Amino acid sequence: MQLTSIEQLMLLQRLPQTGIAAYWRVLEQFSNLNTVFEVPPATLKGLLHEQARECLLALQKQGESHPLLQVVRKNIAWLHERNIHIVHIDNEYYPSLLREVKRAPLLMYVWGDPTLLNLPQIAIVGSRSPTTGGRTNAITFSRGLAEAGFTITSGLALGVDVAAHQGALQAKGRTLAILGTGIDQIYPARHVHIAEDIVAAGGAVVSEFPLGTGPLPSNFPQRNRIISGLSCGVLVVEAAVKSGSLITARYALQQDREVFAIPGSIQNPLSKGCHALIKEGAKLVECPEDVVEELQGILAFKHTELVEKHVQAPISRDVGGEHSSDEERILTYLGYDPVSFDALAEGTALPTGELMARLMTMEIKGLVTNMGHGYARVRS
Repeated sequence: MQLTSIEQLMLLQRLPQTGIAAYWRVLEQFSNLNTVFEVPPATLKGLLHEQARECLLALQKQGESHPLLQVVRKNIAWLHERNIHIVHIDNEYYPSLLREVKRAPLLMYVWGDPTLLNLPQIAIVGSRSPTTGGRTNAITFSRGLAEAGFTITSGLALGVDVAAHQGALQAKGRTLAILGTGIDQIYPARHVHIAEDIVAAGGAVVSEFPLGTGPLPSNFPQRNRIISGLSCGVLVVEAAVKSGSLITARYALQQDREVFAIPGSIQNPLSKGCHALIKEGAKLVECPEDVVEELQGILAFKHTELVEKHVQAPISRDVGGEHSSDEERILTYLGYDPVSFDALAEGTALPTGELMARLMTMEIKGLVTNMGHGYARVRS
């Protein structure tokens, strides 16, 4: 039975009673996944659940006709038809920050531009039922941070999450929505149009879960570790003391990320989680500039690192399909001599946040280069 590496990983994902910890136990034991599908399943005792071993035995006996393999191949065809990228842990698009996280996801399904996974990100999280002020803060901070060049990452949930995505969209910036469901199961369903807007604006929707995975409660803490793992820092807008947002913040601390919290009234129960984080060492912030000031060094370093990395190993210019209209406008204005950022902003009439995000993405794609005193096209 001949299996591609993607088929092997997707089969491993779908084995019964097999979670991320089991995936990593197997990988630590077998550097070559082919071995897992060839050895007698009984030898995997202690690594995989009995039901998973029984399924592997059936796969070995039935080969190409096994129903699980048929499901995986149908899933791959479905993903390709919809231009959804399958990013595995050794893929060039896999985010370097996330690779450092303990038990990082082996596979991610990306609807949208996969190059965004490696751009400097700020996670914005908070209550599903924020106050009016909390919702306003989420939009204001998201808009300001997007304009400063950060990609905004959140979980597409009700309340603060969706407000954060909307703030980035208002700034014509980039935003990533990380799901706790399969990529085909947008949750909550009312946010399908937000997901579509995110992708249409050059952002992406991301999931580590197999197609068809519903909103199981256990998936969301697992999703939260990706939100923090992708990001340079996590901003908590409003949160109760016991909440998913504080789980994300604690993951961020474990992952050596910066944590920011917006203070509020001592009478507001949704301020108590933020105040608890501040007491534990999170940075109190009152405006987007407070976050930018703290992270601007990381932003500059990450920008340089990405450009150098992709100069050495350029990403195909076909990523994400044809150039967007904004990219075409920038390329039309640019020549092979450097043009200053200010002149480019004036010539293209693009907002500064949008232009900065576009230029960063285009550098990673190998379309333009930052020459220090201006931008220029890359010679074909």
